[in-house]
Amino acid sequence: MSQNLFTYRIQTSGKQSLTNIDVYLKDALTKSGLKDGILVVFCPHTTAAITINENADPDVQKDMNWGYTDTFPNKGSYHHAEGNSDAHIKSSLTGVSETIIVTDGRMLLGTWQSIYFWDYDGPRNRKFHVKIIAG
Repeated sequence: MSQNLFTYRIQTSGKQSLTNIDVYLKDALTKSGLKDGILVVFCPHTTAAITINENADPDVQKDMNWGYTDTFPNKGSYHHAEGNSDAHIKSSLTGVSETIIVTDGRMLLGTWQSIYFWDYDGPRNRKFHVKIIAG
């Protein structure tokens, strides 16, 4: 493998949005030359997350956003002065990384699965890191 750490930048849209990052992960795999091992994707932000979920029906993304907004609204009663405590809570609950098995140079995902960067405090310029590990 020639390179095993990649950083990608994206521009998110809206206060809360899911961005499919499969194309970036496939790019990292291709550039790394990895055939078998794992891929770790990590979000270095405290108000965003990485998640794996359905890619077939865009209504799932809408429902996920609605569910989190309904469960954790942006209320004035939070103490954090920046006014984005709901985003910190959502990020902690979702998690900032995912580990994906790689076999035959491809991510081992379910039929309807994709990997998403979920921004809870956008729109913003964001980045994420991809670590490729042979094994």
